Amino acid sequence: MTATTTNPTTYRTATPASMFLGWDYLELWVGNARTYAGFLMSAFGFECVAYAGPETGVADRASYLLEQGAIRFLVTGAMHPDSPIASHVRAHGDGVHDLAITVSDAAACYEAALERGAVGLRPPVVVDDDSGKLVLATIATYGDTQHTFVERHAYSGLFMPHFTADRLPPRPVGPEVGLVKIDHAVANVEKGALDQWVGFYERILGFDQLVHFDDETISTEYSALMSTVVWDGSKVVLPINEPADGKKKSQIQEYLDFYGCPGVQHIAQRTEDIVTTVAALRARGVRFLTVPPAYYDDVKVRLAELDLPWDKLQDLGILIDKDQDGYLLQIFTENVTDRPTVFFEIIQREGAKGFGAGNFKALFEAIEREQDRRGNL
Repeated sequence: MTATTTNPTTYRTATPASMFLGWDYLELWVGNARTYAGFLMSAFGFECVAYAGPETGVADRASYLLEQGAIRFLVTGAMHPDSPIASHVRAHGDGVHDLAITVSDAAACYEAALERGAVGLRPPVVVDDDSGKLVLATIATYGDTQHTFVERHAYSGLFMPHFTADRLPPRPVGPEVGLVKIDHAVANVEKGALDQWVGFYERILGFDQLVHFDDETISTEYSALMSTVVWDGSKVVLPINEPADGKKKSQIQEYLDFYGCPGVQHIAQRTEDIVTTVAALRARGVRFLTVPPAYYDDVKVRLAELDLPWDKLQDLGILIDKDQDGYLLQIFTENVTDRPTVFFEIIQREGAKGFGAGNFKALFEAIEREQDRRGNL
């Protein structure tokens, strides 16, 4: 494992990353928005706080805004078969389409990105209603994924124009989950494309490299991957993975085969109390990847100096790792889509700034067991 940073190229304007304020929302394009929103509510404890659709003046789609802590998921489905949303779902299945970021100046972000070579998808547009105005602008990134820059300081409304708090599904019964914010969002790209997309985030958006993992760090007997984590220096953290050569197909290649192009593989959500969170998620029916008991025999020795509720962690299947800054606890769900593509990570950080490198082998082997069950290893 090596950590590297880069010196950004000097341009006439500030980098887009220097105007980032944090995650705004992640939009999923799905086959049935009402059903998928209901799943995230009942299984993961999200609350539906806003809706937009034909009843609110949006003729081509239905969108449900889900919130928990500072996390916002926008779940959107098509109204017509010729919609780009429907085409996206036919090509990829349910998946993340937009990683939207709150910015101080959307127009300046967009122009700075284009100056550095970004492909623009939506020039800055002002949308307004009685609650004020928002400025939105969008650029392309890997696969069919995009970044929307959202400027909100002049808007006091619910979310965006045409969203209403009427017609919302009721909050499902279940224990509080306690997710507080997005920790990171992971991309999978094709073999040989990792450096290209790391360069994109460095050159286009002004990100730095936080850490790089080679295929010796993330490997098992059968498969491997390489990963570089880029970030804006504060809140927006984006690991990028590519498959590496191995005896059999890696989880990254399985994702690419079923998603059909690069895209978002998993979203890590932060909690302050992972034991309570995972217990609540299991009570709600969420299924997680499993690791063998031997993992805990090893980690209790390797990290014996940590004062942790080891029995509870083992009962719940939570993984443990440590770096020079502290420790972290993490667990990964099974896929939350029909295709073996998207899943979630739950993570608690107690000072650690890493990504669980000590757990990579156990995690990879757990994923391989699921691949083998599907006949894709």
